[in-house]
Amino acid sequence: MGWSEVGNTTCPVARALAVVGDRWTVLLLRELFLGVKRFEEFQLQTGMSSHLLSTRLKRLEADEIVGRHRYNERPPRYEYKLTNKGLDLYPLLLSLKSWGEKWGGYEHGEEAALVIIHRKCGHATSLKLVCSSCDESFNPKEMSVTLGRSFASERQTRRSDV
Repeated sequence: MGWSEVGNTTCPVARALAVVGDRWTVLLLRELFLGVKRFEEFQLQTGMSSHLLSTRLKRLEADEIVGRHRYNERPPRYEYKLTNKGLDLYPLLLSLKSWGEKWGGYEHGEEAALVIIHRKCGHATSLKLVCSSCDESFNPKEMSVTLGRSFASERQTRRSDV
């Protein structure tokens, strides 16, 4: 399966990666969640070339992750804001932040690059996996996975094609 076909699978992970599975796209999402809205600031904070940045923003807009809003008529200038679909990517960024803090090579006691404060209670928060049914914390070793019929069939077909 080629990269261009990744989004055509039954797997939700592959479908998500077809939209956000590029390091530059994830950096743009980071900037959007940090409140960046304008092309020049995206470019400044990510170091992306204008062509690459334009391509990624157009893709995010086509995938309805961001909306583009004109803020200046002459010359035409736009701001980019996360849509509800884009806002739903927040757990992905929290997961990457959490993993990066643990495995990114930081020294013990080094100042955190990002502190996320829950506005309602005013305290710093972090990623916590909690079962949606019983509200207990969990980790991957405590989970089991059952494949849906169509995904199991798709995987079996790939084995048969080898």
